[in-house]
Amino acid sequence: MLSLTMKERKHQFSQQIIFGKVERNYVTVFYESIHDISLLFLRVDMTHRFRRDLAKSDAEAKMSKQKLQQRMKEQFQKAMGGMPSWAETKLKKKNKKKDDSDDEDEDGDDLMRKTGNFVGSSDSLPKGIIRMKTCLHANNDRPSEDRLTTVQFHPSAQVVMTAGLDQSISLFQVDGKTNPKIQSIHLERFPVYKAQFSVDGEQVVATSFRNKLFYIYDMMEGKVIPVHTVRGLREQRVKEFEVSPDGESLLLTGTCGFLHRFLHIAPFLKSCTWVPVCTKLFFGVAEEGEVYIWDMRSSKCLNRFTDDGCVSGTSMAASKNGQYLACGSAAGVVNVYSQEECMRQNNPKPLKAIMNLVTSATSLRFNPTSEILAIASRADDEAARLVHIPSFTVFSNFPMFQRKIIYRAHCLDFSPNSGFFSLANSKGHAPLFRLLHYKEF
Repeated sequence: MLSLTMKERKHQFSQQIIFGKVERNYVTVFYESIHDISLLFLRVDMTHRFRRDLAKSDAEAKMSKQKLQQRMKEQFQKAMGGMPSWAETKLKKKNKKKDDSDDEDEDGDDLMRKTGNFVGSSDSLPKGIIRMKTCLHANNDRPSEDRLTTVQFHPSAQVVMTAGLDQSISLFQVDGKTNPKIQSIHLERFPVYKAQFSVDGEQVVATSFRNKLFYIYDMMEGKVIPVHTVRGLREQRVKEFEVSPDGESLLLTGTCGFLHRFLHIAPFLKSCTWVPVCTKLFFGVAEEGEVYIWDMRSSKCLNRFTDDGCVSGTSMAASKNGQYLACGSAAGVVNVYSQEECMRQNNPKPLKAIMNLVTSATSLRFNPTSEILAIASRADDEAARLVHIPSFTVFSNFPMFQRKIIYRAHCLDFSPNSGFFSLANSKGHAPLFRLLHYKEF
């Protein structure tokens, strides 16, 4: 392995990143051979504000990168209650003494104890007023020094991630009271445009504003892996992306309507979303408001239509139950469609046109039970609403206008079982709300 030159090893590493699919073995190919050796000789300043919490004493003012990675890994696992079952390697699973049936029972009990990743039994969400409690900001333990661009809940653990223009990605444990910080990483000269968990929750993918470099942060290994190039990608910058629901593909949105690695849809593609119930189907909306439905298996456009009354499309979201599609426009109008009608008709009519925003609808998100649609505009303060589904009426008690805490919202997200709702704002905060109708995280 060490007989290859650095140039040859970097070339081999770049070839492992194939179009939109990130191959798992690139960590072994590149880092375990050359980079890990260099880690032994590099020292990191532990007095930096992003790392001082990782030092256990004043004697650790300097620390090797290898030891720092191990410390980050230990801290994350401690916050998670130890190594979770979804992060165990195949080798460890093979070495377990108990039989397969016992393993399955233990994994199930462990998941229930640590994440509560199951929908609690509850009646349908009533319209009008939503019962909610304002909590301490999700990132109160380490507020951002600049605008936040991302907030996202972990897919299986009681953890939330924030990222933004202060060039950092932070993880917090969500308890609704203190929300302690787990860890933060600093990406030099890399203001984060968007960050997103992988489907299994083991990694974070992050893009910036200025170039095509993006990072993959492996939380279980404590490693930050730069991806300098993707074979066949000729874009000058990579900003927008989506991770497929099956976790196998990374969809990069380029200029002139290109979606890498897959296809060319239309000029100036503005937003896209996967259909959660179908890993091979996604929607894309062009700047002029034309919506495309694409089948990834056949690489064919199944249908396309123009969003009703839209002059410039800005955002879109699909409900997890496969029933609804929401399309936002620069005029602030959010049209909600039946996904079934969008598949069949060339001119579907919206089930409801939501007109509660007066500026561009830049963020849309359905909650996991498809009972709430969160809409927001980053063009104005307090321009965020929660819409009851299927009545399509806005909850009257959100936001609380007498208390200005939302400011300009740049990203919205619900926890896996809708127990919490958060957003990323222009003040560097992630306001957190407990939705009392839902019993689980």
